Amino acid sequence: MEKRILPNATATLILGIASLVFGCFFVGLLFGIIGLAISGKSKKAYLQNPDIYEGYAQLNAGRIMSVIGIVLGGLAIVWYLVAVLIFDAFMPRELFEELFYF
Repeated sequence: MEKRILPNATATLILGIASLVFGCFFVGLLFGIIGLAISGKSKKAYLQNPDIYEGYAQLNAGRIMSVIGIVLGGLAIVWYLVAVLIFDAFMPRELFEELFYF
């Protein structure tokens, strides 16, 4: 019997790669969350019947990259918030408004 490719394995891999590429932006966090969410059903299907599916390595790589992208995106958001708070605390109000409010 010919093995079938896991559903959403390729999509998970693409979203995992995109979450790494855009990891320093909010979009990377979203790609990582979506990639991790859509991989759950495919992983469950593979674990229930591993004999009929192939592509688990691709799915697993996409899941790992999605988790790394989520961590990078979360760290980037925290970094941006801290930077804005520091600028707000130590920068003259006129200069802060000129830089951050267009």
